[in-house]
Amino acid sequence: MTIATLIAAGRLDERLLEAALARIHSAEFTRWIDRGDAADFESPLPPQELRQVLEGWEGADVIVHTSGPRQKRLLVADMDSTIIGQECIDELADYAGVKPQVADITERAMRGELDFAGALAERVALLEGLEFETIAQCLAERIRPNPGAETLVRTMSALGATTILVSGGFTAFVEPIARKVGFDRFEANVLEVAAGKLTGSTSGRIVDSHVKQEVLVRACEELELRPDETMAIGDGANDALMVMAAGLGIAYHAKPVLAEVADACLEHHGLDALLWAQGINRARWIED
Repeated sequence: MTIATLIAAGRLDERLLEAALARIHSAEFTRWIDRGDAADFESPLPPQELRQVLEGWEGADVIVHTSGPRQKRLLVADMDSTIIGQECIDELADYAGVKPQVADITERAMRGELDFAGALAERVALLEGLEFETIAQCLAERIRPNPGAETLVRTMSALGATTILVSGGFTAFVEPIARKVGFDRFEANVLEVAAGKLTGSTSGRIVDSHVKQEVLVRACEELELRPDETMAIGDGANDALMVMAAGLGIAYHAKPVLAEVADACLEHHGLDALLWAQGINRARWIED
C-alpha cells in the first residue's frame, strides 16, 4: 500500500477527504496528523500513479510517500528561492546596476537551459568592482527566509536529524542564513575579494548539481544512513540530482524540469508542511 498525505491547512474537512478518496479506487483514510490541516490515507496504487491522480487541487498539497522510514534523519536543502524567497545574486546585482542581465541568466539556468558553471561565471563577472560590504547590506535589506523554513529545520534538528544547506550561491550569504535558520552545516561557492571589492571570479570548486548530490551521498555515508532516510528540497534544475538521490525529494514552487523528477511538489503551503509529510504533528513543532 502507498501512503499519501493530504495537506490543506485550516480547511481540510470531511468533504475534502471524501473527494480525495473518491478519486482513488480502494483508497482508505488512515489518520489525522492534525485535524483540519493534514491527514494520511492509503491506496494500492504505486506512488507515481497515485501522485498523478491527486495532484492539481487548488490550495492543497499531496505528498506521496515512497518506501522507507517516514521521519527522515537527514535534510539537504537548496537556499535561493527555497529556504529563502530571493535569488541572492540577482539582488546583489541590483546594487551593481546589472540586475536585469543577471536575473535573465539566473532564470535560464534554473530552467536547465544553461550550463550552471558557465552561467555562474558570467553572472559573477558582472559584479566585478562591487564593494564586498554591499553583501551585508543586501542581506539586511532584502534577504528573508521563506515561511516555515526555521520551523522545518529546527524541528527536524530537535528530533535528531542532521540538516545541511547546500547552495550554488555564495558563502557570504549562505553562512549567515544557515546560522539564522538553524542548519548544522553548509556548502556553497566562494567569491574572490581583493582590496575590499569583488574580483568578478570565484575560488575553489563550483557547487553544481553533481556537488549537491555528492553532499547528500557523503552525508549518508558519514552518518551511516540509507538513502530512504533522507529528504532533499529545491526549486531548479541544479537541484535535480540531489532531489532524485533522496528518499523523499521535494520540488518547492519549482521549475518544470525539477517538478517532473521529484517525488512530490509543495506549492500551496510553507516549508513547515514537510513536517506533516513526515507524520509530525504541530504539537511537536518548534515554531518560527
